[in-house]
Amino acid sequence: MLKFKTTALDRFKSDNMAIAVCEDGEIHAEPAVRELIANATALQEFTPERDRQVVLHNAMQGRVARCLLIGLGPKAKLTVETFRNFAGRAVKEAISARQNGIDLVVPLDPSLGLETAAVVSALMEGALLANHKDTRYKEKPKNNLLKQVGLCLPAGTAKRCRPLIARTEAICDGVRQAREWVNTPPNEKVPEQLAQAYAQMAAAAGLKVNLLHEPQLKRQKFNALLAVGAGSSHPPCLVEMIHAPAKPKKSIVLVGKGVTFDTGGLNLKPSTGLDTMKADMAGSAAVAGAMAAVARLKPDLRIIGITPIVENMPSGSATRPGDIVTSYAGKTVEIGNTDAEGRLILIDAMAYAVKKYKPDVLIDLATLTGACVVALGDKIAGVFSRDDALAHAIVAAGERTAERCWRMPMPEDYRELLKSELADINNNASSRYGGAIAAAIFLSEFIGDQRWAHIDIAGPAFLKKGPDYGAPGATGFGVRLLCDLIDHL
Repeated sequence: MLKFKTTALDRFKSDNMAIAVCEDGEIHAEPAVRELIANATALQEFTPERDRQVVLHNAMQGRVARCLLIGLGPKAKLTVETFRNFAGRAVKEAISARQNGIDLVVPLDPSLGLETAAVVSALMEGALLANHKDTRYKEKPKNNLLKQVGLCLPAGTAKRCRPLIARTEAICDGVRQAREWVNTPPNEKVPEQLAQAYAQMAAAAGLKVNLLHEPQLKRQKFNALLAVGAGSSHPPCLVEMIHAPAKPKKSIVLVGKGVTFDTGGLNLKPSTGLDTMKADMAGSAAVAGAMAAVARLKPDLRIIGITPIVENMPSGSATRPGDIVTSYAGKTVEIGNTDAEGRLILIDAMAYAVKKYKPDVLIDLATLTGACVVALGDKIAGVFSRDDALAHAIVAAGERTAERCWRMPMPEDYRELLKSELADINNNASSRYGGAIAAAIFLSEFIGDQRWAHIDIAGPAFLKKGPDYGAPGATGFGVRLLCDLIDHL
C-alpha cells in the first residue's frame, strides 16, 4: 500500500499528485515543486490559506496528469498534525475523483522546523487512516479506496525512513480494526461475539489468548463485573491477550472497558444519545487494536491487554441501586447508580491484573464519564494518575500522536464523595460535580500501590466529525496513543 518513490521530481511522472502549500514561506526544497506552486498561486482562484485547494492538470510539463495543491496556512502554525490532515484530505479527494492512487510530495525544506521522520510518519498515518470506509452494512457500497500511496522523497531520506512503513501500517491497521469494532451495531457484538472477535484476532496475530466465560468469572469472584451484566441475557466475558518475549524489560498491562451497549441499567439513560451507546466498548477496542499492532511490532516488553466485556441492560434480574457486591479485590461496593457501570467492570479486571501479573505499569482506557466531556470537550481525553512521570509520559504521547490528553487532578479529599454508610465504598459520588475525578478515585481504591493511570476517552472515542483522516463515528482513539507510549515507557 505504502511506497517510497525516489525519482527526482524534475523527471517524476504521476497520474495523481498532492502538494502541501504554505501561506507565507517555502516548505519544499525542490525547484520543480517551487515552480509549480508559484504557477498555482498566480491563479486568481487559489491562495494557500488553510484548507483552500486547487487542481492542476498536465502539470510539470505534462508529467503529472493531475496535481492537487492544498493550502496549510501560516508557516509558524504548521505541526506534524497539519501533515496528517493534509494527507487525509488529499486521499479523500483522490477517492472522490475515482483515482487508483496518489503520490504525496514530502516537504523537506530545512526551514520547516519539524523532524523529517515525524513528517513522513504523519503523512503515512493520515493517508492510511483516510483510506478506510466501513461499508459492511451498505447494500451497494461505494468502496473505491486507493490501491497505493506513494511518498516522493530523496533516496537517502527514504533509506532512513523505510522502517517506518511497517510500523505505520501495523498501527494504522489496529486503528481501523478498532473503528470497525466500535461501529459494529450492538446486535452483532453482544459480549460473547465481541470476546470471540478479540480472541480470534489475537490468536491469528500470534498472541497468547485466555478467554474467561461466566462460569470462570463466577468461580474467581468477579462479582462487580457480573453485577453489571446481571440484567442481560448475554453473559459477560473477559479476554486476555498476551505478548510475552523471552526476556522482557518490563511488564505493562492495558485494560479496556468493554460495555457493548449501555442502557444505564435500572437507572435508565434518556433517549438522547442512546444510539451511540454501542461505543461504550471503545476502550476495549483501543486495547485490542493496540495489541494487534504490538503482535506485529514485537517490542521487548511483556504487554497484556485485558478487556472485560458486558452488556448493561434493565430486567428482572438486573442489579438494583442499593445492592452491595464484593469486588474481586475484596472490597464491598454499594451500587448507588447502575449507570456508573464502567468503573465496576474495570475494578475487577484491574485487581485481577495486579494480582496475576504484578505489572510495572497498569493503564486503563474507558469511555467512563460524561463529566470528562463537560470538562475537556470531545477532542481531549482526561488523564488521571498520582504518578507524575507516567501522567507526563501519556500527555507527551498525546502530543506526538495528536490523540490529545490533559492531566486532571485527584485530590484526596474527594474520596469523601464516595463514602457509603454500609459498604466500603459507593460507586456513585454524592455530588453532581467532579464526576470524572470521583470515578478515577473510585478506580484507584482497588489497585493498592500499583503504578497506574486512567485515561477517560468518553469525548474523543466517537465523533460526529473527526479530523481529515477520519470519518463520522468511531475514531479508534487510543491505539496510536498506546503504541507511542509503549515506545517511551
